[in-house]
Amino acid sequence: MAQKSEHDLVLACQGIHHFFGPKLVLYDVNLDIALGQILSLVGPSGCGKSTLLRAIVGTHPPRSGQVIAYRGPGDRQGGAVTSPGRDRGIVYQRYSLFPSLTAVQNVAIGPKLDETTIPGRLFGFPAWRKKRKQHLEEAAALLTKIGLGEALDRYPHELSGGMCQRVAIAQALIMKPRVLLLDEPFGALDEATREELQVLLLTLYQENLQARDRGEPPPYTILIVTHELTEALYVGDRVVGLSQYWDWQAAGLQEPPGATIVYDKVAPVYEPGQAKRYEDFLALREEIRAVVFEPELPTVPGEHIRFWDQVASGQAEGMLARKGA
Repeated sequence: MAQKSEHDLVLACQGIHHFFGPKLVLYDVNLDIALGQILSLVGPSGCGKSTLLRAIVGTHPPRSGQVIAYRGPGDRQGGAVTSPGRDRGIVYQRYSLFPSLTAVQNVAIGPKLDETTIPGRLFGFPAWRKKRKQHLEEAAALLTKIGLGEALDRYPHELSGGMCQRVAIAQALIMKPRVLLLDEPFGALDEATREELQVLLLTLYQENLQARDRGEPPPYTILIVTHELTEALYVGDRVVGLSQYWDWQAAGLQEPPGATIVYDKVAPVYEPGQAKRYEDFLALREEIRAVVFEPELPTVPGEHIRFWDQVASGQAEGMLARKGA
């Protein structure tokens, strides 16, 4: 669509199909993610949300179609994703921290492995010591920024679940990925901790807006998978619904082909600390629940795919609204 060309894209899923043996999982998934967005992905259990994330990461390429990663602002061609790369970071619900490393060491491990080698560290110790100091300083600054400045030297067993998840997010952010994927990262946390991390995402989004106002590229583009609709609407500026409950017969198919995107619309934009307006969520929650989660009411393909039309008509808030959409 013409209006997409006005925005820098970070990632594009083009005609993604995926299956495991006879089980059809994803059918013709198409999705464009713009620079600086926080996109919430929701869907019923078993619809293939994690399969789609693995295709984006590059660990499980799709059977057909392709994921395109764009290298930077102004790149209109991009390159096909065929394997993992540092331009795509991911954080899972079950964070993977090294138990023998402190919080700051855990965050610094990514740059260490990416920028140095074992022989280089052994035989080029003076240069490695200088680079090591730089990595630890960057890690400490990032942990301080996300509220863990007092826990730099604590080990994972000395941290709460929410603090460990912050460390895992910092591990991904220090690599400066073009897009950060969060696979239900807050699902195992208590409500208070979950809300703290939601505010963290809103803070990152505000940094995007501030960067855009300065004429700089926004630093954070995030796709978060969540099963909680209020969270999806609160932290994201866009909600996408992936579902196996759609009217595939209307598309002329003879059997259920797997899940596809059935919902894609703008979401309200909140500032950090701003109270949730539940009245804003009510109608949207009910619409998403009916369109995405209700097997008895299969959705007509394309009926609720409105995001880019809403951007073009000025209904979007936040990042895209500030770029002349």
